[in-house]
Amino acid sequence: MLVSAKDMLNKAKAGKYAVGQFNINNLEWTKAILLTAEELKSPVILGVSEGAGKYMCGYTTIVGMVNGMINELGITVPVALHLDHGSYEGAKKCIEAGFSSVMFDGSHYPIDENIAKTKELVETAGALGISVEAEVGAIGGEEDGVVGNGEVADPDECKMIADLGVTMLAAGIGNIHGKYPANWAGLNFDVLAQISEKTADMPLVLHGGTGIPAEMIQKAISLGVSKINVNTECQLAFAEATRKYVEAGKDLEGKGFDPRKLLAPGFEAIKATVKEKMELFGSVGKA
Repeated sequence: MLVSAKDMLNKAKAGKYAVGQFNINNLEWTKAILLTAEELKSPVILGVSEGAGKYMCGYTTIVGMVNGMINELGITVPVALHLDHGSYEGAKKCIEAGFSSVMFDGSHYPIDENIAKTKELVETAGALGISVEAEVGAIGGEEDGVVGNGEVADPDECKMIADLGVTMLAAGIGNIHGKYPANWAGLNFDVLAQISEKTADMPLVLHGGTGIPAEMIQKAISLGVSKINVNTECQLAFAEATRKYVEAGKDLEGKGFDPRKLLAPGFEAIKATVKEKMELFGSVGKA
């Protein structure tokens, strides 16, 4: 059964570790992440962008697939199904479809409008036991058409959003989606420390987890980050493994063209990537 992300993130905050949000794109992604979480006894958050939601035939299809897998695979660890960088309308659709967690990304709105829309969704979702993530300070880079300039969040605005009763808060601290450029300045830990101080026990979210050095990840967790998002790294691992399989001509051997064989190396690559991240985040054995 799907659960809200609230309890798992509060436990992570108190225990000084982070829960990984791993975005899903299809059946292979979902199965690989769920099996790895079960093997490592780690709580997990399955992220779905609005673009991926359309690709996978809509939110009700995704809810059915994830619930079916949890049942058929015997998954016992806490699993939250979460809308990633959702619009106001997208968040409402996911609530109706049966998601257990949603993100409303109002970072591109003036702060007053961000607050008003976030407040409405917190009231709607809260009545149903659904966790809500809000954002202040746009995350840099591009993800499914959502483009951010990498702004550093205002700690006072973060407190205003946190006080609305959101479950978790994403704050821009120099992190970006996608690959990090060679001249990336790194995370702004001074701002993160200020945000953590002003928002007290609020679990903070680090978007753009792909490519951030391990020591920065660990420092971010020590300063209150309790949820870390990973997407690009799994995509790169899947693509590389699939490319090697095809370049080696294995798809031409016997029935190597069968999707179950063709996609298997990528599936295993996702599992390996998720395992590595869960170990780094410290969530292993915390289910």
